[in-house]
Amino acid sequence: MQENNMYTTGEFAKRANISVRTIRYYDDKGLLKPSMIKDSGYRFYTDNDFAKLQKIVALKRLDFSLEEIYSISENDRDAGFVKESFELQLKLIREKIAELKQIEQAIQETSLVVSEKAEPDWNKMISLIHLLSMEDTLAKQYKNSKNISVRIGLHQRYSLKTQGWFHWIYDNLHLKAGMKILETGCGNGQLWEDNLDLFPENVQITLSDISSGMLRNVKGKFKSKEKYFTYNCFDFQEIPYADSSFDVVIANNVLFYAKDREKVISELHRVLKKGGLFCCSTYGKQHMKEIELLAKEFDERIALSEIKLYDIFGLDTGAAELSLLFGTVDKLIYEDSLLVL
Repeated sequence: MQENNMYTTGEFAKRANISVRTIRYYDDKGLLKPSMIKDSGYRFYTDNDFAKLQKIVALKRLDFSLEEIYSISENDRDAGFVKESFELQLKLIREKIAELKQIEQAIQETSLVVSEKAEPDWNKMISLIHLLSMEDTLAKQYKNSKNISVRIGLHQRYSLKTQGWFHWIYDNLHLKAGMKILETGCGNGQLWEDNLDLFPENVQITLSDISSGMLRNVKGKFKSKEKYFTYNCFDFQEIPYADSSFDVVIANNVLFYAKDREKVISELHRVLKKGGLFCCSTYGKQHMKEIELLAKEFDERIALSEIKLYDIFGLDTGAAELSLLFGTVDKLIYEDSLLVL
């Protein structure tokens, strides 16, 4: 029975062309609660709930888990959420299309490698495979901040160095009042969360990441200091700011993910003011080596990562690449170890 644009579970499921069982499952998971539960126990949904259901279905098609969908949807309380929801979905779909186009291009290039030569260029083929593998890894790890927070938490719990990685990074930025700062690939914003009480007056911090999910999770952390922060989602191959916009530019543990690293470094250099500070970090070949060896003792087939990021842009080669544009490059080593009992 329909009553003032309200629908029973069966009517709602029928109109949406999905099963009653699915509606009840989303209810159990907290994703789609009925708008009204009468004393009789009957559950009713409204037209507004169709928008919520559409968002769940769309995000599932984009390979988001139910847990991730819940995280994205938990703030859908205000009247404008429907418009924001569709804008988010359009952005995610466009990102998926771009990813599929890249995969298409990689397959075409691989096909050409095979067809144009009697003996294929296997190194070229392997690099294309790595590209596809990296895209898949990034999509899974950086859809939101949960995975990166787990990795950071490992170091926070077991590190032997009392200062802490993010305090060390912050101390080396030498921030002053009025500075404009851009962090690309900000992740879960831990650098700023760990140093909230240390900001000089009137600094302007722009946090950016290619993952809109990551930025959504970060925004809620800094309400007490929101005057300092702005947020922007973009790929750092094309930074949407004018030349010489920032006093400090940061790119921590992200340059090895760049599809065109030369272009990215050029962009980072372009938006940095003359005499400004560019801060980036990367891994050395010994990073997490003991953990990988320990895992291999258990099973030789285990690899913590199929892609050796330090071979792409690491401590051994990174300074030489940066010096082509930035001139003087100081390499500072953060020495630490984990003690897990």
